[in-house]
Amino acid sequence: MSRPTPRPHPAEPHPGRFAGAFARYFAATRPAFLSVTLVACLIGLASAWRSGAGIDAATAVITVLFALVAHAGVNVVNDYHDALSGADAANTERLHPFTGGSRFIQNGVLTAAQAGRFGHALLAAVIPAGLWLAWQAGPGLLLIGAGGLFAGWAYSAPPLKLMSRGLGELAIAAGWLLVVVGSDYVQRGSFAALPAIAGLSYALLVANLLFINQFPDHAGDAAAGKNTLVVKLGPQVAKWGYLLIAIVAYGWLVGMSGNGTLPQKTAAAAMTLVLSFSAGRELLEHAAAPTELGPAIKRTILAANLHGLILAGALAFS
Repeated sequence: MSRPTPRPHPAEPHPGRFAGAFARYFAATRPAFLSVTLVACLIGLASAWRSGAGIDAATAVITVLFALVAHAGVNVVNDYHDALSGADAANTERLHPFTGGSRFIQNGVLTAAQAGRFGHALLAAVIPAGLWLAWQAGPGLLLIGAGGLFAGWAYSAPPLKLMSRGLGELAIAAGWLLVVVGSDYVQRGSFAALPAIAGLSYALLVANLLFINQFPDHAGDAAAGKNTLVVKLGPQVAKWGYLLIAIVAYGWLVGMSGNGTLPQKTAAAAMTLVLSFSAGRELLEHAAAPTELGPAIKRTILAANLHGLILAGALAFS
C-alpha cells in the first residue's frame, strides 16, 4: 500500500502565493538559507585581506554573487532529485522551512521538470562567470570552481548521490571550504594555506546543519532509500555525531589560534559553541521526536553564521 501524501502546512508555498514567475522561481531557491555562502565568501575575502592582498571590488562582488547563484542552483537541483526519489513526498515529519525540501514541487508551485531545468540553468550560469574570474585571477580557480560544482552536483544527483551513501556531510564541508578558498584565491591570485585552515571550522558547522536536518527527514529518507548517515546509523546512534562534528570544529579553531597559525583573536569565534552544544543537548533528548527539534535547528543555523562572521572579522581586523 502506498504512503499517503503529506498534507501541506499552511506556511508552505502554494501556487496562489506568488505574484508572478520571477517571485515563484526566486523563492524556489530558498534565499533565506543562502547566508551560509555569503559568510563563507566573507571569510575568504578577510583571509586575502589579512595576507596583504588588495581587495578588488568588482571581482569580490562577482565572486559573492555567483557563489550565491551556485548555492541557489544546488538547492533547486536537490529538490528536483528528492522529488524524483520520492523522499520529500514521503516526508511526514518535516519542519518547514528547515527540512523536507522547499515543497515547491510537492505543492504544485513548480513541476519537477521546471525545477530541474531551473536548477541546472543556475549551475550553468556560474560557468562563464567562473571563467572570467579565472582569467582575472589565475587558472587555479578553475580547479576550485570545478570542485565546488562537482560537490554540489554529486551531493544529490545520480549516479553518485553522495547524500544517499552517508557522504552528504563530507560533500557539504568540502563545498563550503572551497567557497572560502575560492574567494581568497580570486583576490590573492594563488593558493595559500590560510583560507583552508581558517575556513575548516566554519565548513564543519555548515555540515552540522545538514546533519541535524536529517533527523526530521529520517522516515521519509528511509522510505525512499536515501541512506543518509542518520538512516544508516539510526537516530539514537547518529545523534552523537552532531557533538562529534562540533567538537572537531571548535577544537580545530582553538588549536590553530593557540599555536599561532591563526590570529589569537579568531578564537573568539569559539564563543558560538554555547549555541552548538545547547542544540546538541536538545538533539540528544529529542532524536526520536524530531518534531521537537525546531529550536535546535535554529540555533545550529545561528551558530554557523555567527561563527563565520566573528571569524571573518577577526581575520580582517586583528
